[in-house]
Amino acid sequence: AIDDLGPWLTGQDQFQDVSRGNPKPHQLSDQQRHDVGLTQETWSLEVVSDPEHPSRIRTPLKREDGSSIDFGALMELAKTHSVRFPKVMTCLNLGCPLGNGIWEGVPLRELVWRTQPTKDLRRIFYHGYHNNDAEQMFRSSLPVGRVLEDPFGLPPVILCYKLNGRWLTPERGGPVRMVVPEAYGFKSIKWLSHVFLSNLAHANDTYAEKNNDVDSDLKTFCATLSVPKKIRAGQPIPITGWAQSGISGLKKVQVWIQNQEHPYEGASHYVDAPWRDAEILPFPSHWRDIGWEDDLAKHLPEQTSGFVADRPIQWPLRLTQAHWATLHPGLPAGDYVLRCRTIDEQFHAQPMPRPFRKSGHAAIEERKLIVT
Repeated sequence: AIDDLGPWLTGQDQFQDVSRGNPKPHQLSDQQRHDVGLTQETWSLEVVSDPEHPSRIRTPLKREDGSSIDFGALMELAKTHSVRFPKVMTCLNLGCPLGNGIWEGVPLRELVWRTQPTKDLRRIFYHGYHNNDAEQMFRSSLPVGRVLEDPFGLPPVILCYKLNGRWLTPERGGPVRMVVPEAYGFKSIKWLSHVFLSNLAHANDTYAEKNNDVDSDLKTFCATLSVPKKIRAGQPIPITGWAQSGISGLKKVQVWIQNQEHPYEGASHYVDAPWRDAEILPFPSHWRDIGWEDDLAKHLPEQTSGFVADRPIQWPLRLTQAHWATLHPGLPAGDYVLRCRTIDEQFHAQPMPRPFRKSGHAAIEERKLIVT
């Protein structure tokens, strides 16, 4: 079962896709993407003051006067400012990761400082290409402090152009997207085209619609990958899964198999159930086993955040995913429910400390198991 788990990194073509748009921008023809600025040759980014809540900036980067940043200019910045960090990409309302990767780009702050802001700058919001249809526009935002500084050792917010050593594909938001290390996927806007420096005092994210919490960071939680639906009485039960190490880190993964003839009557969230520790699997011993896609590379790029000499500084790495496994002792015949949960580094058991779905999915998964 462990051999079937696959690599730590997700190939670009293996990521789950939750893109918006009609048509979705990556589904445009090559010529259409060229014409609307979604190729490396035609892409450019405007960084300007918010017209409704203006910031004071001396040198806006605008297409109309040729001062916007094109891909070549971004690559010049990359020669001295590029950064790389691992991150799991997750949707706020889904119980599974979209994919885990090492993202490479230039910190957004490098372009912010090029505009020479002087005052009235409290928030930065941004959006990508949306078929020239205002109703399809998807916008996210960040407080300016998060863009200009990296609190608590977090990597910077980046203008991303590579994933796992290769140029971003159109499906992954190429040629350039935003990536926010600690945030859910809706903050990491694809097909980036506009950045606005604003004096607005609050978030103006499109994702605030439908009651979503747009200031929620990645939660720590887990789910199963392989569980037998039926197994013979007394036979050990192999179980594997993945875990997301969120902003609070990951200390343990635990499982509990409940006989359905004995209803649980304990504390909420099954806090006092007879949970058993599973094993968080170690980082692969050989770097090629992680799924790095650049065939020409002999090792991970130098200065990848969280790594020293191709090995993680700690394990599991925060803001990424890890695999886990356990061989549960055999059980008597009957109908059972399997549950799994995480314990974070603050000793909070999933779904705590934030059990609310609209601030990030963290419900305890349930899988039926029949023992014959």
